[in-house]
Amino acid sequence: MKIVNTDTIPEESHSSPKGKFACSWRGVSIALGSEEATSDARKRHPFDVEIARIPPGKCNYPFHSHSAQWEFYHVLVGTGRVRHAEGESPIGPGDAFVFSPGEAHQLINDGNEDLVVYVIADNPVGESCHYPDSGKWLVRSPEARILRSENLAYYDGEE
Repeated sequence: MKIVNTDTIPEESHSSPKGKFACSWRGVSIALGSEEATSDARKRHPFDVEIARIPPGKCNYPFHSHSAQWEFYHVLVGTGRVRHAEGESPIGPGDAFVFSPGEAHQLINDGNEDLVVYVIADNPVGESCHYPDSGKWLVRSPEARILRSENLAYYDGEE
């Protein structure tokens, strides 16, 4: 059995070219030994766990849905909004919510402190994503590609 202290896991981060999107995360599943980009079920966990941190004034990712993946969110610190098919809902510490495959979603930090969220997602092989705002698709077969009709940059049409 392997035990990790999540405070010691190094943060990884991304941000978009114009700064609308930014997020840092601690990959708990990876720290526990899951191999991220393999289809071998013995080397990957059946779920991914991360602790995500979204700075004030930023969105975590463009509005998107997953073809096969479920995502569970639990807000630990901060306030913000979650964008979904019916609009937006305020979120804060203690709030928990789930998105099923096909349900578009996005987190928005409109507060004054980091929005910290615990995320658990099942880990389906062959996952794809749709980006309704820009009409793009992310397809993993075998590497990730962002497409409309040609290969695109990830944030193309998003900011």
